[in-house]
Amino acid sequence: MTDAALDNAGSDDAAVAARPVRVRMAPSPTGSPHVGLVRTALYNWAFARHHGGTFVFRVEDTDTARNTQESYDALIDLFTWLGLTWDEGPDVGGDFGPYRQSERFEIYADVARRLREAGRAYDCYCSTEELEARNEAARSEGRAPGYDGHCRDLSEEQVQAYEAEGRKPVLRFRMPDRAITFDDLVRGEITFQPENVPDFVLVRNNGHPLYTLVNPVDDALMEITHVLRGEDILSSTPRQIALYDALAEIGVGNGTTPQFGHLPYVMGQGNKKLSKRDPEANALGYRDAGFLPEGLLNYLALLGWAIAEDRDVFGIDEMVEVFDIRRVNPNPARFDLKKCEAINASHVRALAVDDLAERIVAHLQRAGVLSADVTDEQRAVVHAATPLVQERMVTLDEAPAMLEFLLVDEDAFTRDPADVAKLLDEQGVAVVRAAHDALAAASEWTTESIDATLRRSLVEELGLKPRNAFGPVRVALTGRKVSPPLFESLELLGRERSLARLASAQQEADAG
Repeated sequence: MTDAALDNAGSDDAAVAARPVRVRMAPSPTGSPHVGLVRTALYNWAFARHHGGTFVFRVEDTDTARNTQESYDALIDLFTWLGLTWDEGPDVGGDFGPYRQSERFEIYADVARRLREAGRAYDCYCSTEELEARNEAARSEGRAPGYDGHCRDLSEEQVQAYEAEGRKPVLRFRMPDRAITFDDLVRGEITFQPENVPDFVLVRNNGHPLYTLVNPVDDALMEITHVLRGEDILSSTPRQIALYDALAEIGVGNGTTPQFGHLPYVMGQGNKKLSKRDPEANALGYRDAGFLPEGLLNYLALLGWAIAEDRDVFGIDEMVEVFDIRRVNPNPARFDLKKCEAINASHVRALAVDDLAERIVAHLQRAGVLSADVTDEQRAVVHAATPLVQERMVTLDEAPAMLEFLLVDEDAFTRDPADVAKLLDEQGVAVVRAAHDALAAASEWTTESIDATLRRSLVEELGLKPRNAFGPVRVALTGRKVSPPLFESLELLGRERSLARLASAQQEADAG
């Protein structure tokens, strides 16, 4: 958006009611958490924090066939890592629990009964085959398909006849015969005509409640004031608004309807909606790949919102301070991994050295380079090496390759075969031999003295270009042609280990 467009978009502050803000994150524990879920949760969290409201975590786990404990644990791990803490929900509690839908079935059954008794819902005996036949007839006649109200006003005799056939009814909600209009906080005024919103099922014929019932019931009972969710659920909103009216009529909740805001799609390659099958969609994969939570949240915030027209990098506290749901762009946002990496790199560089060093330690442990019991010496090496790699790192996942040579035991040290073949040929080994002899005679072991010694012995005396002089030495010492700065690495590695590495490189070449 341009600044002018942002100004004209209005402010959510004017749209927020006088009642305290209550928003919710309501994921289903199925599969791996999606980055689109994180973006939605982030906007809700920032909205709640901006308005001093309450952020509720509710688990929609009524789909027992697909829900798993593993997926639930992944959700908890993800949002804990991101720092999107909730004020009410599992492991926290609150006045509106339980916060897992699987523990609320008695509530849904009672509400369904009351809706039926009030005439706002009715039993529908239509079979799947009958529904499809009538939909096909509607399509052939140029009418919109959808439930035609066949069972809205059955006589007692018709009900008895259906039951005599052994049919088990679903519970269907009776939609009002009027247009439904609401002010979407992202998209403005939206109207749905009654012919496009037919009566819908609340409870299956086995008594199992559907999302169409449990989601609005929970929002009503938990006094949710704003529902900020994906655009893909927009078509269900008129149904839910009508259901909120019915719930108020039968005394469920506080009688108010939340304000809705539908967030733009997150698109992947080829301008297709980013699906769970796309590798970029796996939110926990970013933690495992060494992204910082600050970097990932910063990038996901940009998928529909901007802190300023000319600024992409910001902290989450800054986002909370100015977040305005009315300034979310309704157009689809494309996920760009390269930009996500660039944003993350900016946050890596912005961290205090000691903070980054401790995060690197944790990532090295996860990668198996360090054990759970990190020694003081190992931690000191990582802290000393962090300034050398901070400007070179995009993600923490690069730390093992950059720093492993400083931390492994000598009997576990290896060199990359491709880099050895490229740089430790006969000429490269001669360079390593000269470096070893010069460094062995050095009286000091500091970055400055090492720099002076190698430049004199390799560049000045052998007449080598720096790239040809230092490349073989780098591979001999670190095992790779890309590493932290060479002279600083030599100082950190120490005289004894450095000379041993230079010697072993020669011995391996001779043996080969």
